[in-house]
Amino acid sequence: MSAFMFATGIENSYPTIRLPDGTMHRVDELEKTGHYERWREDFALVKEMGIEFLRYGPPYYRVHTGPGQFDWAFTDETFGALRELGITPLVDLLHFGLPDWLGNFQNPAFPEHFAAYAGAFAARFPDLQFYTPINEIFVTTMFSAQYGWWNECLASDQAFVTALKHVCRANVLAMQAILAVQPGATFIQSESAEYFHPETPAARPLANFLNQKRFLSLDLTYGYPVSVAMYEFLLKNGMTDAEYHWFDDHNIKAKCIMGTDYYRTNERMVREDGSTYPAGDVFGYYVIAKQYFDRYRMPLMHTETNLWEPDAVNWLWRQWANAYRLKQDGIPLVGFTWYSLLDQVDWDTALRENNGRVNPLGLYDLGRNMRPVGRAYQRLIAQWKDVLRDESYGVHINY
Repeated sequence: MSAFMFATGIENSYPTIRLPDGTMHRVDELEKTGHYERWREDFALVKEMGIEFLRYGPPYYRVHTGPGQFDWAFTDETFGALRELGITPLVDLLHFGLPDWLGNFQNPAFPEHFAAYAGAFAARFPDLQFYTPINEIFVTTMFSAQYGWWNECLASDQAFVTALKHVCRANVLAMQAILAVQPGATFIQSESAEYFHPETPAARPLANFLNQKRFLSLDLTYGYPVSVAMYEFLLKNGMTDAEYHWFDDHNIKAKCIMGTDYYRTNERMVREDGSTYPAGDVFGYYVIAKQYFDRYRMPLMHTETNLWEPDAVNWLWRQWANAYRLKQDGIPLVGFTWYSLLDQVDWDTALRENNGRVNPLGLYDLGRNMRPVGRAYQRLIAQWKDVLRDESYGVHINY
């Protein structure tokens, strides 16, 4: 059957951060939101919403305990329950962090180990179709190796390119490993859809550079030829010509849906001094997502959005209006997601500070009470579900 995928997600970030005293600390959103204790209740909320698709993944750092070693206990329980409930998971295999034994994204051994994990997961759950092997590669590598916020906590072009080539390689190898087990797998590559606006004419060169750099994770994953400026940037900072062309030789694009994440912070103003700050939705999701579609020509999904109360309901309707307009204009948009099911914790500092501050971004609060945006999304799904099923395309679900 074909279906339009209305989805939500259970936020499962787990990067490591450096605390003020210099020690490293694992930020686990599943722990902070109480999901480890209340996962049955959380899955029931997904059903209450009328949502059939859930972005969800096991905590990678807890599952992959060593080379070729896995602890599947929690994963077996949760994914078994999703199957019984008739909720289709969009399997989120790596969300911003690595197991301690793998270190961080500078580790050249990480891609092969991660591919082994992806293959082992697919073999254990061979009926699952939809995967996001690595969530938001651009954000993962920028926050870890360009801004110095997470994991390796480095801040250089060379560290960024090293992380980028390792994470993109891991992403492609994982897709190949999953396909070896599940030839019908479909990959929804959730990525941050970005745009950089020059604040003044003097900021244009940097804005132009950043507007090419934003595509690098998908360019490599999909084997799309980068610009000369980006090729020179990659080679100058440690990628070899052979490493670059490896992605051409392992093109996996035909099995992919391009997931685009859009928040109010995704469009940024660029100052002359090189710093940036959020611009708000100047162009909006329609324009930014269409830029990504025009580049790669692939089926599209809106895979993440949210905004804090009290502006959440209005933001939901604006995002949906943009997404549906894309669909009306012939862009093959196959799904829409409010992320996440529950309020999040400490995302107001991009997880950099361990404050325990609740961010009211969810369809439900952490007491598992439905928020106004939850009621609005529940109503939106009920109103549009049958209409979209009758339209010309959706995603094919294997049974």
